[in-house]
Amino acid sequence: MSLTASTLKTVIGEPEVVEDDRANRLVVEDDRANRLVVEDDRANRLVVEDDRANAPIEQQPAWLSLKAAATELQSLQVQDGSVPAVDDHPRAASLVAAITTSIRALAPLFPHDAAYLEASVADFSRWMEGGFGVPDFLDSLVAFQPQRDRVDGLRHLVVFPMYTQNGSRNRFVEAVLCEVIWPESIDELEHTYTNRLFVSLRLIDFTPGYDTNSAVLFPETVAMREVPTFTWGAIFQDREAARFRRVVAAASDITKLDLPDGAARMLADQQLTEKTFVMWDLIHDRTHMRGDLPFDPFMIKQRMPFFLYSLEELRCDLTAFRECVGIEAHLQARVDAGGDLTAAEAEMLDQAQLVQYAVVFDRIFRFAITGSRVRNYDGLGGQLLFAWLHQRGVLHWTDTALTFDWDGVPGAVIALSDAIDRLYWESIDRPKTAHWLAAYRLVSDVVTPHPASLWARGLSDEILAGPPKGYTDAVRDDEFPLSMFFEALERKMRDVIASTEGITGRAA
Repeated sequence: MSLTASTLKTVIGEPEVVEDDRANRLVVEDDRANRLVVEDDRANRLVVEDDRANAPIEQQPAWLSLKAAATELQSLQVQDGSVPAVDDHPRAASLVAAITTSIRALAPLFPHDAAYLEASVADFSRWMEGGFGVPDFLDSLVAFQPQRDRVDGLRHLVVFPMYTQNGSRNRFVEAVLCEVIWPESIDELEHTYTNRLFVSLRLIDFTPGYDTNSAVLFPETVAMREVPTFTWGAIFQDREAARFRRVVAAASDITKLDLPDGAARMLADQQLTEKTFVMWDLIHDRTHMRGDLPFDPFMIKQRMPFFLYSLEELRCDLTAFRECVGIEAHLQARVDAGGDLTAAEAEMLDQAQLVQYAVVFDRIFRFAITGSRVRNYDGLGGQLLFAWLHQRGVLHWTDTALTFDWDGVPGAVIALSDAIDRLYWESIDRPKTAHWLAAYRLVSDVVTPHPASLWARGLSDEILAGPPKGYTDAVRDDEFPLSMFFEALERKMRDVIASTEGITGRAA
């Protein structure tokens, strides 16, 4: 197995040249964990690279070689992950050999992932030996169990053929270096808001699939022969936090918003914002299957009007907001009564208030104007929250300046949460399409539909009497266009939003 000459240009450090008189010898692996022997393009010469144990992991030769090989391999793959051109197989084999050699070299740095990395090498080898058909990485996916080691700062090397949500729909080989974000306050909070599947991560380095807007690592995106029971789901909170800080800083300047002290602290502190987003997402994620639900509200594999997804995602965010209002009130009451808080509880009290700012500002400033206007359900959720707060008199756009009546914001947000919860509770007794119609009424009473909307005019009897497909087909791609406020804001924010693609906490 070999690392090719094309990958050597990315390797750092001064090499020690070693002569080898065996012309067909390609690569020798050193048994010392911090050293790797790679092939030079001169016929009988090998280069021994020192991984420089004190170098950051993202600068170590084995990682750089893996990243380069995976990136080049993507150019040979088609959407399903296979390499169909037989003429490309020799090069693909060389690149896979480079990947597995690098995984072996890096494995000692990740002892907690030993079983997974060993299975990854086996999956790559089987894929290569099978002629590079549609990849099957079920075995290594099942072996990867990051939720078992939620230790702050613990690192993972993740390599799979997978698509990246909000990034690419191609199941290309992607490689990611990341580390866990799991402060003591979150560990304590999780005892109450139990979510054993939730993993919070920080990006260190990655292949092109994550040089995008993707901020999640989900097992269902991996190429595999069958679907197992999923035991984890991960979110890159550093990317979420970095995007929030950049977007809210620009939007608050444009709208002349005087940020509350807590929100201003978030814009100045990446780590504080990361912890806030972990708290938000921990509660959000567990909410998807909790509450009085119309069976499965998300129904990700079913086709339905996109505003249903808007309400479900917003419901989970507003539940996180509501719970944080309760956490803040409970802990503050203890303080007011003269009680003491642990360090973790004091941090939790602070973050509970910051989550409330994060939900409001991320929803109205980033979600509402990010992405295309084609069935943008997160965008609609942001529009809905903004309009709801405005219509209840706690958000004001006056004299070209944005202001909030912060004392009234929690009650208004919780009222919207109550409205969605009521919709769900009532819909348990409704047919599916009747639930869809009721959901549309809730949204359209707050956000103005497109003037040409068939739903707003009233669906025809033919559609109403027909199958659900007719209902969904009648929804416009942009059923709820941006308001004049958001149209103007989007134009001013377009470059800022674009600049967050591929952002990490390190670049924030």
